[in-house]
Amino acid sequence: MAEQGVKAELLARAMVLKDLAAYQDHSVVSREIVKKTTGTVTVFAFDKGEGLSEHTAPFDALVHILEGRAEVSIEGIPHTLEEGEMIVMPANKPHAIKALERFKMLLVLVR
Repeated sequence: MAEQGVKAELLARAMVLKDLAAYQDHSVVSREIVKKTTGTVTVFAFDKGEGLSEHTAPFDALVHILEGRAEVSIEGIPHTLEEGEMIVMPANKPHAIKALERFKMLLVLVR
């Protein structure tokens, strides 16, 4: 079992975040990096046109775009984000994500 909720294969080594999840046609791929009671860190790869439908979460979530371009809607307001940009999705606010082109993101969920 991994120490402190970090995936064992990722411990104590340098890596490129966007390389941790690979694109798959017509899919959303995720790879959890850290899982703790206080939150999670996950890398996602979205094929163009894929997304996550509108939902709410009981915790704040930070989205950081690693490559590509996506639309993040929060309470119905769309925000177009590109590589290097981030946004915080507040707890209990409806949000959705759509891939305007293939893109990868880091999701940090803080409980």
